Amino acid sequence: MDSVTSTTAVKAESKQPEKSSFVKLAMRNMVKKRATSLFHFALTTVGVLAVLVGLAVVFH
Repeated sequence: MDSVTSTTAVKAESKQPEKSSFVKLAMRNMVKKRATSLFHFALTTVGVLAVLVGLAVVFH
């Protein structure tokens, strides 16, 4: 049963680096393209606030 347990552990470990490397790549791209990320964040924030204010006006 040790070989089964060690095989399962190896498979679990091999999946983890793929996920963490994807996260690291995404974070690296966000830091590299800071202006674009901030612009998109601001645009999203303004859009959400506009929708909320619009709904508040319509249903007032």
